[in-house]
Amino acid sequence: MKNILLLVFLLFFCPFIILAQAPKKPTSGDIYTSIQKLNFLGSVLYVAAHPDDENTRLISYFSNNIKAQTAYLSLTRGDGGQNLVGSEIRELLGVIRTQELLAARRIDGGHQFFTRANDFGYSKHPDETLKIWNKKEVLNDVVSVIRKFRPDVIINRFNYRTPGTTHGHHTASAMLSVEAFNLASDKNFKTHLKNDATWKPKRLFFNTSWWFYGSEEKFNEADKTNLLSLDIGSFYVSKGMSNSEIASLSRSQHQSQGFGSTGTRGSQIEYLEFLKGDFPLSKNIFDGINTTWSRVDGGEEIGKILNEVEKEFNFKNPAASIFKLVRAYQLIQNIKDEHWKVIKLKEIKDIIAACAGLYLEAVASESNASPNSKIDLDIEAINRSLIQITLNSVIILPEQKEIISSVKLLNNKDYNNKVSIYIPSEEKYTSPYWLLKKGSLGMYNVTNKSYIGLPETPHSIKVKFNVKFGNVVIPFFREVVYKYTDPVKGEVYKPFEILPKISASFNEKVYIFPNNEVQEITVKIKSNTKNLKGKLVLNTPKGWQFSPEEYQFEFVEKGEEQNFNFKVVPPVNESEGFITPIVKVGDKTYTNELIEIDYNHIPFQSVTMPSEAKVVRLNIQKKGQVLGYIQGAGDVIPTSLRQIGYTVIELENRDITPEKLKNFDAVILGIRAYNTNTRAKYYQKILHNYVKNGGTLIVQYNTNRRLKVEAVAPYPLKLSKDRVTNENAEVRIIMPFHEILNYPNKITENDFKGWVQERGLYFPNEWDSHFIAVLSMNDTNESAKKGSLLVAKYGKGNFIYTGLSFFRELPAGVPGAYKLFANMISIGKNNNKQLNN
Repeated sequence: MKNILLLVFLLFFCPFIILAQAPKKPTSGDIYTSIQKLNFLGSVLYVAAHPDDENTRLISYFSNNIKAQTAYLSLTRGDGGQNLVGSEIRELLGVIRTQELLAARRIDGGHQFFTRANDFGYSKHPDETLKIWNKKEVLNDVVSVIRKFRPDVIINRFNYRTPGTTHGHHTASAMLSVEAFNLASDKNFKTHLKNDATWKPKRLFFNTSWWFYGSEEKFNEADKTNLLSLDIGSFYVSKGMSNSEIASLSRSQHQSQGFGSTGTRGSQIEYLEFLKGDFPLSKNIFDGINTTWSRVDGGEEIGKILNEVEKEFNFKNPAASIFKLVRAYQLIQNIKDEHWKVIKLKEIKDIIAACAGLYLEAVASESNASPNSKIDLDIEAINRSLIQITLNSVIILPEQKEIISSVKLLNNKDYNNKVSIYIPSEEKYTSPYWLLKKGSLGMYNVTNKSYIGLPETPHSIKVKFNVKFGNVVIPFFREVVYKYTDPVKGEVYKPFEILPKISASFNEKVYIFPNNEVQEITVKIKSNTKNLKGKLVLNTPKGWQFSPEEYQFEFVEKGEEQNFNFKVVPPVNESEGFITPIVKVGDKTYTNELIEIDYNHIPFQSVTMPSEAKVVRLNIQKKGQVLGYIQGAGDVIPTSLRQIGYTVIELENRDITPEKLKNFDAVILGIRAYNTNTRAKYYQKILHNYVKNGGTLIVQYNTNRRLKVEAVAPYPLKLSKDRVTNENAEVRIIMPFHEILNYPNKITENDFKGWVQERGLYFPNEWDSHFIAVLSMNDTNESAKKGSLLVAKYGKGNFIYTGLSFFRELPAGVPGAYKLFANMISIGKNNNKQLNN
């Protein structure tokens, strides 16, 4: 039982779970800083709602200046936002943002935690948020993180006292934190933890600023009796950077959100408003909290030794500290406080290895394997110090296979060995644990309760290096990794992953059947092991037919792929549902797909999810054929439009010329094109002339921040933050006879059923009289918003500006969204003068 508890602690506190990163190679300055951190026994938990909500300046300050254990609890994984680096949205965007947060923490030195809350999109009030999230379960998760991390101080990013004034997720995160502050020490409140030991944090703060007061003037005039001010503008000589420079590097990891940041230097003040607990008597938030080794029973002798190590540290010969560090390691093993024992054992082992220049690595011959298979490993160990070190043994986990026994590691003499290991048949996949089963709109479904709170799925395939210093054997654990040499990038690390033997996926996520014609749907099967055979069948909704009934397949090589085409016959009437592939290999059935996410700024990710595609039989008419599409922040609308028969040409900047635009029946700008494309100001006039000469231009939503153009339309139009977040909000047709609602498809209120996540966002709230607003909508208890779809004649053509969230609705296969978008493209292409007027 004790070993199980230690494992759980390690999962929570080990910051090196990310496998795809090259191993750290610390300098003497890094080692010295780690020794200082080893001598500090205090912790801070920062709490907010999303990736990017965290104050990286404070996290870096507490981690690098104060040397505290510092963590960020993000209630969600940011699944509901937009993606500036690719086309992934929803769950896959959550995977990207999880990894971006972990990349940020590797820079600022913090740990990272999450709850099971799903970022379902913008929410205007915490009551709505907590209802969709399941407040009881998310509160459970927050309390469990507090009880495991045991923070002395908790800091909220947002104000819990102002519901309805900002994003509901933001306020909810603070409300839950305030409630959890008391519940964490309540023995009657039980969480999912097996060892559910209570913990009482010392104090709770709100990280306030002038922004929360409305203006700098109001903040300057406010009573600051209850506020602590911290100058976080420290300069770290060992790093050659200021605290704010480190924080900006950390924040810049949020690339999917476009949060690149420039570092600053000099004094910078952060404010913390005291909320609960014991008010500190000084500006030190740890005032009155024992953060020395005397905090734990038996710690005074440890502190004495480690203070000597810090005082006597030899930057030219860090190995001189090893034997005192080994003595301290032995003493730490004997303390009874399991919390600090686990944390400090991990820290001191890393320091000992760094002082010795000890490099330990286990590299797999392939990047992945399946359960019940074998893989080759290259084992490397080297001692780059004059200290006598013996590699006592090397053990493969979890099979407990010992492959090396007692090898002396001579100074700078590399030791290598190759071994074959077995992947147990019961080994779990390394896919994101929160995506293995379908969840709800507001919550992820996590069956393994011990994983709740963790940033990613723990890897159990490890190598244990038992290294002997003098008479003391210290175990070092290393995750198995995969690496290769890229001719451009050089040495590249990837995670070693456990994947299912076989996966099946559709080439599209939505198939639109605009008529009764048969379509061919392709299922791709990929083998992740050798010599595999079985059969593939397709499961379709009632009324849909497919042929053939099944396919037989056989794979010889690992990584082999085959495509299988099914002819699918839709029903006569409108219908929608989901199709799934069923792959049978022996007595086992596989229904998952394998998705790969590969960006330079985060580790390579393999995601295993239930495989399905939506099929929609849709009676839809359209005019025009050839469309030009200018991408913005990234969406898959071109793919969706091809589904209903359009020819879509995705345009580069060089393609936007008067001659080429003449070839298009309509030109469409992707979401936030005017926010992201720096060349937009140069080609916008060409686009407007295209409209003036008879073309149709559709501009999808932009934000009023960081616009690359002076105006988003040929006539005055003011963008706002107006949005309708309730996807079921009533949509009122206020111009029922307008062409865009009648041709070639009749649009009614029924066409706004089944929308997902939201109606739309960043609607204009003021516009020129040339524009006609055709729709009205609003969230509960709000005024009507009429800026979701604006149409204007401009010269001989038509200009359309829309904040409706087509970038979510089309990939989700929402029938009404397709009909309305087809009408937008078709505007001006009818002969009905009454509609044209």
